[in-house]
Amino acid sequence: MKNTIKILAVAVVMICFVSCKKDSKPNYQYMPNMYEPVSYEAYGEYGVFPGGQEAMLPAKGSIPRGWMPYDYENSNVGYQKAKDTLKNPVRYTKENEEKGKELYNIYCAICHGEKGDGKGPLVKREKILGVPSYADIGRAITEGSIYHVMYYGINSMGSYASQTNEQERWQIVQYVEKLKADLEGKTPRIDTDVVVTEVKEEEAHHDSTEEHNNAH
Repeated sequence: MKNTIKILAVAVVMICFVSCKKDSKPNYQYMPNMYEPVSYEAYGEYGVFPGGQEAMLPAKGSIPRGWMPYDYENSNVGYQKAKDTLKNPVRYTKENEEKGKELYNIYCAICHGEKGDGKGPLVKREKILGVPSYADIGRAITEGSIYHVMYYGINSMGSYASQTNEQERWQIVQYVEKLKADLEGKTPRIDTDVVVTEVKEEEAHHDSTEEHNNAH
């Protein structure tokens, strides 16, 4: 008798669940938190936001994490100021040069050429014209002017500020200066104090190893 009651109770519950389904109306949500998102959807419309739109501009004066303001304006005056005063804060090492080469070949070589002579694939196909060599005396590019142009773009060249971070742009600057030196028959810059430091560290390690061996 007890088993029969249990079976009937289960059957009634199942019938209740099945009877809730009706194709002409939405089904009941027994656990709404499994269906309704807790967070706001990107670009969603919500009354709690000004204008009812979730997507808003950042607060005035706010700075994204990991991003540093660039204090040179996008103008001829700003360009000249950067050209004359802006210096590369990244050390000129072989490691940074190799990283700069990798990035240069991705973003720059298509127009400027692998040698920096202004004869990239797009120029050879005449898809874009007027790309000068880095060794062009009339340009007299500097580390500051290279960075400024990458940040804002110039003429038909767009900005690369969104594709690269500050460190990467300065690494590209080093490699562009290396190409310029090669075209002019000069020795590319490598910071000698970095090399001396590395040599001293190796010598110190070697001396400590010898002392350790002699002690035994």
